[in-house]
Amino acid sequence: MRFIKKTITHDDDYWQARAFLRQVYVLNGRKPISWSAMRLDYWRYHVTAIEGQKGEAVPTLWETPEGEIVAAIFPEGPGHAHLQVHPAYCSAELVEEMVSEAETGFYRVKDNGTKRLIVWCHDHDPLRKNVLTRHGFARAENWEWAERQRIRNLVDEPIPDFPTAAGYTIRSLGGPEEIPSRSWASWRAFHPDSPDEDYEGWDWYPQNIQTQPMYRRDLDIVAIAPDGEVAAFTTLWYDDVTRTGYFEPVGTVPEHQRKGLSKAVICEGMRRIKAMGAVSIEICGYSIPANKVYAAVTSEVCLVYAPWIKELSLIHI
Repeated sequence: MRFIKKTITHDDDYWQARAFLRQVYVLNGRKPISWSAMRLDYWRYHVTAIEGQKGEAVPTLWETPEGEIVAAIFPEGPGHAHLQVHPAYCSAELVEEMVSEAETGFYRVKDNGTKRLIVWCHDHDPLRKNVLTRHGFARAENWEWAERQRIRNLVDEPIPDFPTAAGYTIRSLGGPEEIPSRSWASWRAFHPDSPDEDYEGWDWYPQNIQTQPMYRRDLDIVAIAPDGEVAAFTTLWYDDVTRTGYFEPVGTVPEHQRKGLSKAVICEGMRRIKAMGAVSIEICGYSIPANKVYAAVTSEVCLVYAPWIKELSLIHI
């Protein structure tokens, strides 16, 4: 079957792509073989806002002549391509076409003038790995390049209970007055070695996070330190269509680490959405410390979603 290719240029296209991801996520057994709609939202509303869209490709869809979406590519950063394929339409021919499309428009020009493209692929996907190999890609082997994706069944598996460290309180994020503390905690957790003067303030939080379609303040969970400041945090995105949750991000301020606070906020989030009817959660990590935490609250078993890299300076585009 020949498919029609088009770029996402209007809000209607975006919402159709979002519905496509919800459908495919369930068809894939609620496993992160494809993106969830929550991840697409997070990219659209937050990642593009903080990184800018300079040099980033336009998301592309493939449709049947009747208008059914069968595949999509999303960038999630310049030079990156994430392929989403409906399992009923997956074929070497379609994946070949998608990789060729990525080579044409998704690459990033590096400072030295060379072109590089990263296409992400699960280690358990022989079809995509074979296509990428034929196109001259090679899997990156660095541990922190690959994304470890973990899920937890909330119906059949009991949620772990990690006691809250003495003096700390686990609760929902407060009102607007608490956003500066939440933003500062995020900066300290993810930029521990950066000078304080590089901090750009907290306006991004209500603009990029709290405006997202699935944002709920009762699922924006924080650990409050004895001094009243945010010590750890997680934002849990719950999709009541797929009945799944997606944790992004999770972090602890360096001075409050090794107290089990990240585990505590994650488990509190799982308890909350289980009460809403959720059947599973997804959480992904790159670094060794993060994955130790995530394994403790989910499972040692994970899907490995790895970057395959090709320097494009040697091919004609």
